[in-house]
Amino acid sequence: MQIDEDKLNALLARMVAEFGALASAPLVILGDRLGLYKAMAGAGPMTVDQFSGRTRLRLRYAQEWLNAQVASAFVDYDASAQTYTLSPEAALVLADESSPAFMGGGFECLMSMFFDIDKVQKAFRDGTGLAWHEHHPSLFSGTERFFRAGYNANLEPSWIPALDGMSKRLHAGARVADVGCGFGASTIVMAQAYPASTFVGYDYHEPSIAAARERATAAGVADRVSFEVAGAKTYPGRDFDLVAFFDCLHDMGDPVGAARHVRETLSADGMWMIVEPFANDRLEDNLNPVGRIFYSASTMVCTPCSLSQEVGLGLGAQAGEQRIRSVVHEGGFRRFRRATQTPFNLVFEARP
Repeated sequence: MQIDEDKLNALLARMVAEFGALASAPLVILGDRLGLYKAMAGAGPMTVDQFSGRTRLRLRYAQEWLNAQVASAFVDYDASAQTYTLSPEAALVLADESSPAFMGGGFECLMSMFFDIDKVQKAFRDGTGLAWHEHHPSLFSGTERFFRAGYNANLEPSWIPALDGMSKRLHAGARVADVGCGFGASTIVMAQAYPASTFVGYDYHEPSIAAARERATAAGVADRVSFEVAGAKTYPGRDFDLVAFFDCLHDMGDPVGAARHVRETLSADGMWMIVEPFANDRLEDNLNPVGRIFYSASTMVCTPCSLSQEVGLGLGAQAGEQRIRSVVHEGGFRRFRRATQTPFNLVFEARP
């Protein structure tokens, strides 16, 4: 077999970059957990001694962590002054949890993949699945932190206003169900944006519901927000004006059954809002950095989650509009459209 030396060397160069990314990820998590990025945000240039004093890190740890951050181009270094600076842009990504660009939660999600690799390997071997609740807890907390940034940035400013007449209804007062709510980030963000409406979040994962209740109290919306342990095909309630599924339909074993249940629980003029990871319908159109992330996460989390349940349709995180449309129509909805999108999400509106 003839080896193309240029192609081999190019691949090896890519693998070195991959090694660097993998090796730097735990240091990002350390910086997030220890508040090191927050300590640098807005502080301007700092010497390693100043950084060590500010963070109360042993000097040698402070120096090595900072040098690794510079090598990853996350922190700027002035060689003449021997100072380290976290730029305002880097602070938005690494330190500010209210920023729509914040990525700390994403690294926390990725950490769970390494904890769970033996479980996923077994599922691959056996052809079985791995349920959401069987993953490492960092997946649950990381998902909430990662997605919350996007919800803060998009929900009220663009996603809900893109739904036909829904923003007006929510401002006037409506009943909303948030299915697959996890730690309740989406439910709480909606409640803060629409104080005249009431919200109930459902999730089958009891520890997530407990966390969601705590967060609703802390956010001051517990008087209008409740959370219940329930699945997508069994949650109670009727005559909801809006039922929302945020980044969860593709994880379900029987999304068609879930669609039928949504249809049964909506009011006559109600609406189903479906937010899914951005994906085109063809594989070749998803071969980009965002698609790479989503296919990888889908292999480790989303697809095993679906295959662990009844039916096990296995839509995956790159299902695309055509497959989502098919599920929605099969579930009894006649009207379906793409309301809006971002580089990371597709937002669909479905009506009976």
